[in-house]
Amino acid sequence: MPDVTTAPPYLHQRFPELAESLPHVRLGASPTPVRKLDGLGSHGRIWLKDDSRFGSGGWGGNKVRKLEWIIPDVLAHKSKRIITVGGLGTNWGLATALYAKQFGIDTALALIDQPVDDHVRAQLARLQRSGAVLHFTRSKVRTFACAPWLMIRHMKGGRMPYYLPPGGSSPIGALGYVEAALELAAQVQAGEIPEPAHIVAPVGSGGTVAGLLLGLRLAGLRTGVVAVVVNDTLPLGDREIRDLAGRTESLLRQRGADLGDVDLRSAGLTVTREYLGPGYGYATAEGRAAQRVGSEFGIPLDPVYTAKAFAGLLEIDAHTRGGDGPIVMLDTFGPRPD
Repeated sequence: MPDVTTAPPYLHQRFPELAESLPHVRLGASPTPVRKLDGLGSHGRIWLKDDSRFGSGGWGGNKVRKLEWIIPDVLAHKSKRIITVGGLGTNWGLATALYAKQFGIDTALALIDQPVDDHVRAQLARLQRSGAVLHFTRSKVRTFACAPWLMIRHMKGGRMPYYLPPGGSSPIGALGYVEAALELAAQVQAGEIPEPAHIVAPVGSGGTVAGLLLGLRLAGLRTGVVAVVVNDTLPLGDREIRDLAGRTESLLRQRGADLGDVDLRSAGLTVTREYLGPGYGYATAEGRAAQRVGSEFGIPLDPVYTAKAFAGLLEIDAHTRGGDGPIVMLDTFGPRPD
């Protein structure tokens, strides 16, 4: 079992009534650091929130924040196995397999084709070592057709597996980034970073940005969310992200949180597909250029997610005026040495 700190999550501190109704397990050290990227950009206002450091197991990043809330829900349902979906190089699937097994939970993955490069080959090798059962279902259509068989095939102890959508982007999973937004607000209050104008994040399944959108409103920050879409296999527009944020808000209220008035309709959200390129998993020239810039500042970026988001951030900085507060890159990529 991972080490658990005694500090309660910010969600429980802010809404003590959730401590029993929405349990949490600590899988990583928080808060993750924020730092100004001095010398980068035209206005000197680019910052990094380094969630690549989050996670104490064999993989880190934003997926682990989601699992801190998902795993207790799996245990509450007395499920013995998770079944979920991802691409051949899925960070989500790997994190799920590595962390769930620490709680006696098995993982089965339905894997959909994506362009295969060195990054994907290395990730597939990690998946094969993780202990997860891998099903190469190839396409969304075949995955959907196989779903009933996969659910029955992976029954354990007389119980159906706990199904998780791609990226863990359920209302429970989105709580990971409600928590991260409250954490950022605490860092603003402590004077570690000025209140950001924007926080930029890649969007592969929507849970991270939906959680941020809700969490920033709960925290009272005016920070806008810029969602850089990197996945063309799921509907990931303004409506879908706000809908998930709304369902997460409803979950918190159902579990007893007194949220007061929350107006998600006016929450600042910009969704862009400009940096997607040919589709999910395809590297882009802008992404490769962003990787080179990132390496100069000690930020490893992956070609599928964070390089595209960083490319978007650099262009936002170049085309907006200074003086409006930091633009924060949320680094969600969390590799660990093999």
